Amino acid sequence: MIMGMTMTTLTPMTTPTGIITGTTITTSTTPMTEPDGAQGASRADLARLMTWLSPSYPVGAFTYSHGIEWAVEAGDIATADHLREWLRDLIHHGTAWSDAVLFCHVWRAAIAGETETLTELADLAAALQPSAERALESTAQGRAFMEMTLAAWPAPALTAFAEGRDGAVTYPVAVAVAAAAHGVPLAPALTATLHALIANLISAGVRLVPLGQTAGQTVTAALIAEIDAVADAALAASLSDLGGAAWRSDIASMKHETQYTRLFRS
Repeated sequence: MIMGMTMTTLTPMTTPTGIITGTTITTSTTPMTEPDGAQGASRADLARLMTWLSPSYPVGAFTYSHGIEWAVEAGDIATADHLREWLRDLIHHGTAWSDAVLFCHVWRAAIAGETETLTELADLAAALQPSAERALESTAQGRAFMEMTLAAWPAPALTAFAEGRDGAVTYPVAVAVAAAAHGVPLAPALTATLHALIANLISAGVRLVPLGQTAGQTVTAALIAEIDAVADAALAASLSDLGGAAWRSDIASMKHETQYTRLFRS
């Protein structure tokens, strides 16, 4: 065991696809300051993040709505205010929070070269998806991200992870491993990834409601501080802080599976 590491036991929990039994994962209890990103990212780091998280990076993000398509049809989201509040809940109590916590632990395991811990975290991230379409959304993007990044931005640690990984890789896990493999500091990598997630969902909302482009950017501006606050909280969170209460969003992703008319894959 590495100094400053403790064993955190996850209690059994039920998911829509079964039961996750108790799993032991080694996690750090010491607040990380170096190289989490206290000094900020370099120009090269920023270039990587802007490229990897750009809408032009071929992971197919534009094809997923995260259940927003069903929420619009059901009348839950009909205005910019509705979209903002829906996403605020996701940021604090749903996908964004869970992804952020996992991102931090995956990045630290990758930086430390803790292969076994990294594998267990990747398994946990895949198991925590609340619906079939949510699992598709995250793992399909994760696979696409890994394939493109290995081809265009290779790094020994990223190659080792890909070659040793038998199971699915979710999107936040893929980005976290790539960031660690290239030495991109945790804090900016995490914040940029969360911003990219919410920006993509705002884009989906703009197309589905529909909303004007100005309304969409107003929602983005209103959520920046919320995203930053969740990123800061996630940097200090343990795996025991994983969890969510955005039930309506989870239900929306399940309902979308049988929605008659669909533009999006989730």
